[in-house]
Amino acid sequence: MTPIFLFGTLCHQPLLDLVAGTEVRMEPASLAGYRAAWVAGKPWPMLEKRDDASAQGVLIIPEPQSLLRLDFYEACFGYKRRAVKVIWDETEIDAEAWFPLEQTGTPGADWSLPTWARQWGEVQLHAAAEMMRQMGQQDPLDVGRRFPIIHARAEATVRAGHWRRPAHVGAGLTRDNVRDHGTTHIHDGFFNTEERSLSHTRFDGATQGPLNRSVYRVADAVTVLPYDPVRDRILLIEQFRMGPYAHGDAVPWLLEPIAGILDAGETPESTARREAREEANLTLGQLHFVGRYYPTPGGIAQVLFSYLAVADLPGGVAGLGGHAGEGEDILSHLVPYDLACRMLAEGDMANAPLILTMQYLMMHRDRLRSTVRLG
Repeated sequence: MTPIFLFGTLCHQPLLDLVAGTEVRMEPASLAGYRAAWVAGKPWPMLEKRDDASAQGVLIIPEPQSLLRLDFYEACFGYKRRAVKVIWDETEIDAEAWFPLEQTGTPGADWSLPTWARQWGEVQLHAAAEMMRQMGQQDPLDVGRRFPIIHARAEATVRAGHWRRPAHVGAGLTRDNVRDHGTTHIHDGFFNTEERSLSHTRFDGATQGPLNRSVYRVADAVTVLPYDPVRDRILLIEQFRMGPYAHGDAVPWLLEPIAGILDAGETPESTARREAREEANLTLGQLHFVGRYYPTPGGIAQVLFSYLAVADLPGGVAGLGGHAGEGEDILSHLVPYDLACRMLAEGDMANAPLILTMQYLMMHRDRLRSTVRLG
């Protein structure tokens, strides 16, 4: 079988073994006439054609089934194998390597596998596992088109694993007190649905379970409520929501803070600022952290990060907005503070992040207004 030359993330042994479905032996090799570089602004590499360079990598000889899995994984990103000449053990030999059908991105600094592995290795293992279970069920290009949300979901999983509740109150139980009996993946799409089976330690020391529960896996998201302390008003957005519609709500258009999914590689703060530009054409000032929380922990695997943001909200700032490429149809509204309080009390704010952030504003409004010159 023809050897395969790898130069990028698949040179990370845990990722290669996961994608291939078995342990794969690697041997050092190089590809003359190319430089391995970071894609500028992206957490993955590319090959830049350079006569004076030589890309360092490895050779593998995968078994037929492993090669099918590797081909599927690479096809998700639009890559196909083609013939190359590589240097192995000081000898030029025939091999193959995966190349994109169309090169995109700009070459950046020299590629560093150790740097990538430290920053992204754990995340990519989760992303690749989700991608590979769709082999034979979905077209690889369809899987690849969903990679941004897959990547975001993977990073959310890693981020949750590194977070610890301060635990001023609690029984001290941890993930180690849960026994996982397996997961059935009911649906893999933009969002995923899983059936989980598990047992866990009870507060009296006995064991509860096995329990079978469905979980809806989304990705972490950010909400931000713009507040103008000079004009003493907030900006709300209005949009159609599938959840209330499916639930039978007579008016499935909700009033909400600005919100969006936390993309892989973003901080919650940068997501808040990006979404404010996309949804309301706003440039935010200082961000005030409201909280990190699970909106519906009984069945939805998602964390929300909520903020109140100082913003300039003149009369002409409200109107139509939204990201056209994401099918968003958004109308923004300027709401005076006193009316906002009335809306909260009367149930016009039927959105949990909005309720929480509005309550934060009510607690901190005087302090926020005292820091600016009023009239």
